[in-house]
Amino acid sequence: MKRKLTAAIGVAAMIAGVAACGADKGSDKSAAPADRTGTVTVWLMNDAQTSWPELVKDVTAQFKKKYPKVTLKVQFQQWSDKVQKLDAALSGSSAPDVVELGNTETMTYILNGALAEVDAKQFDNSDTWIKGLTDTCSYQGKLYCVPYYAGARVAIYNADMFKKATGSDALPTTETALTAALDKLETTYGSKDDAYSPLYLPGRYWYAAMSYVAAYGGKIATYDKGSDKWTGTLESSQAQQGIQHYIDLVKKYNHGDQTKDETDHANVEAKEKTALIYGNGWESGVVITPPNGNKKLTKAIKTAAMPGPNGKTLPSFIGGSDLAVVGKSKNQDLAKYWIQLFTDEKSEAVLASKNILPNNAKQLAPLKTNPATAPIANAVPDAWFTPIAPGWGAVEKQNILPNMLVSILKGTSVADATKAADQKIDSLINSAS
Repeated sequence: MKRKLTAAIGVAAMIAGVAACGADKGSDKSAAPADRTGTVTVWLMNDAQTSWPELVKDVTAQFKKKYPKVTLKVQFQQWSDKVQKLDAALSGSSAPDVVELGNTETMTYILNGALAEVDAKQFDNSDTWIKGLTDTCSYQGKLYCVPYYAGARVAIYNADMFKKATGSDALPTTETALTAALDKLETTYGSKDDAYSPLYLPGRYWYAAMSYVAAYGGKIATYDKGSDKWTGTLESSQAQQGIQHYIDLVKKYNHGDQTKDETDHANVEAKEKTALIYGNGWESGVVITPPNGNKKLTKAIKTAAMPGPNGKTLPSFIGGSDLAVVGKSKNQDLAKYWIQLFTDEKSEAVLASKNILPNNAKQLAPLKTNPATAPIANAVPDAWFTPIAPGWGAVEKQNILPNMLVSILKGTSVADATKAADQKIDSLINSAS
């Protein structure tokens, strides 16, 4: 899943860490743990650095206790350029040993042979791993990565604003009631601030748009077993209904730049320029956490299930991350051990304590009744996912869905835009990039 949290990281430091991994000659695997040498380089996304650094520190200590002579390098990456850096590293001799992948990225690396096979039995709670994550690690009966954590999108709203405008601090449970509330928010706050958006829904936010497609029963693409082929299906009536529904909401309620993506929508809410965003559950913390968040909103920011069309909850994308051992690693056993530690029951409990969805149903269950986590935890069973197709990574890289949405906002008809998008999807989705 491509989540974007802001964190500065020195490029020079990352390059140095990768180079160290590339220079490592491996270690004597027959040596006792205390005598093992070598280097293990781990690429984690900056989410871990900013939101659960104590988990990284604890696992590092556990690893070093067993392998004191092994050099462990944990390098934090950013979503914006991770793929580019990883592709460059894999093509040379500087690849990391462990890499975190968003769950829409895994299939590309599985199919191009970049990842080593792993045994699920070596990892805690693998018998109850969330299926939406396990599927992204699996190909032809083999497992190539380990689920790390799951994510779902929910309504993140300013309860104080809703209270002032509607008399209630609860988010309406139906879309009809929600749009009525948004109209009242427009009257209360919009008249004072032209930049205020009752609902800040960015035009390029394709994860949100495809949730509305899913709400109408549509899909991005479908697979035909007979022809062993994927085909874009955004031209279907269901998909077009969902896209039109989304576009209508963007045009009516987003008074900011409608051609932006969701990268900074938490900051928009932190600046009190909107009462409602549709985001990952953990982004509620981003809204209130300095330096970009607004601590004054700590008591006002709440999460709830996002009302969707037809009186139902809006289906969420099942996001999340996986951890993989790179096939080029000279210390695959050590890399797998690090992943064992970082995803064991104790580590997943740390994530759950921060309202992050753990990788397994066993530890997810208590979160379904916790008011703070119930909206995201209960969104998992009915969540949708992107096509698990060889060329999906190429579809994402070329921004086909965001560009389609922007073209509609600029005047292209939904019919013409979806037809063009399907043609581009068809040209890419069946070939591994």
